[in-house]
Amino acid sequence: MASIKILSGYIGYQEALRMQEEQAVALIDGTGEEQIFLLEHEPVYTIGRLRDQSSLGTAAEMPYPVFEISRGGQATYHGPGQWVGYPILDLTKRGRDLHGYLRGIEASLIEMCRTFGVMAERRDGFTGVWVGQQKLASIGVGVRKWVTQHGFAINIMPESLPPFLAITPCGLAGVSMTCLADETDMPISMAQVADVLGAVLSAEFSPNAT
Repeated sequence: MASIKILSGYIGYQEALRMQEEQAVALIDGTGEEQIFLLEHEPVYTIGRLRDQSSLGTAAEMPYPVFEISRGGQATYHGPGQWVGYPILDLTKRGRDLHGYLRGIEASLIEMCRTFGVMAERRDGFTGVWVGQQKLASIGVGVRKWVTQHGFAINIMPESLPPFLAITPCGLAGVSMTCLADETDMPISMAQVADVLGAVLSAEFSPNAT
């Protein structure tokens, strides 16, 4: 079963990349274990290494730093009030099924949302988690030697939403973002959500679960 590491404070993006890389290398060479990092980032925009980066707008005019990274997908935002998850997992233990891995992330996020009374769901043809027509969570992963990096971001508090206005989130024109706090009828905290999210991720990505 993958262990969950919930980091405190706001983590710089380069620091998170370093942690992922070190954990992935250790898992590949047999000296490390599977781990899922949950953290809040310092404000940052990211985008995959794509020829068409129009979803980002003009990098020089962005309010926060921009990182081009080795995941799939168009532009997104990470920052306070949002839980970002980086599963470092060996997919050889899970049938080398990348599609199944993505669906497993979605299933975990949906289960967490329903714990808080939010009927989140998938949308056909789109990776991620939605509430009606609004996007709640984005997913973009990378795989090397069947070991995963990068992962997902789910908006929890309203403060996570305004920076999305500077981009076309995930390259989907006309799509607006929402957050868990705006969709639930109960008071929530970041720590409370992390506890539930960690539990469902750990259960979903136990090697014996698939």
